[in-house]
Amino acid sequence: MFTGIILAVGHISAIEKRGGDARLTIDTGQLGLTDAALGDSIAVNGVCLTAVALSKQQFSADVSNETLSRTTLVTSAVGTAVNLELALTPSTRMGGHIVSGHVDGIGSVVSIAADGRSYRLSIKAPDALAKYIAEKGSICIDGISLTVNAVDGAVFSVNIVPHTWQNTTLGQTRAGAKVNLEVDLLARYMERLMLGDSSAKPASGITTALLQKSGFL
Repeated sequence: MFTGIILAVGHISAIEKRGGDARLTIDTGQLGLTDAALGDSIAVNGVCLTAVALSKQQFSADVSNETLSRTTLVTSAVGTAVNLELALTPSTRMGGHIVSGHVDGIGSVVSIAADGRSYRLSIKAPDALAKYIAEKGSICIDGISLTVNAVDGAVFSVNIVPHTWQNTTLGQTRAGAKVNLEVDLLARYMERLMLGDSSAKPASGITTALLQKSGFL
């Protein structure tokens, strides 16, 4: 588990193709690994990866076909900057929200506009994820815990304060960029609970009829 509070920006230092999947080596920059161990989880742009090799400022992790198919890691190259966060401990401050590191899909940055000293980003989520994104709810973008300011269909906006803009990869983001999205964990479980026994049936999902039956409409 993670909090979505980025600890450092690193970069990919090596990519090794391995029978269809890949092994990445990450230079962790300002993020020290002195208290990390083999097998630990480290979030890379919001993707939970398992360290299979460690040094003082680098770690390697295997990336499965499943992860490559759902995240922007599939298009990463040597030198790509990445947001990093170590897994939380019982004493970690919960400054963001509960983040699993299990990315749900890839979004696309529609626009970036200055808003005072902050920046407002509009992002298009995959249609299948739109139902999980709510105004003033939580969203994780490239591993960063953010609050949703507004929602219009599958497009939502977030406000990036100067500190986050300067200390994460968002400061390098441009319109058209692809970003990893993880919706609020509670929204995913709420859907399954609302489905009840029908959740065991293939292709079951939230419908207008189910929302009406549950008193939401």
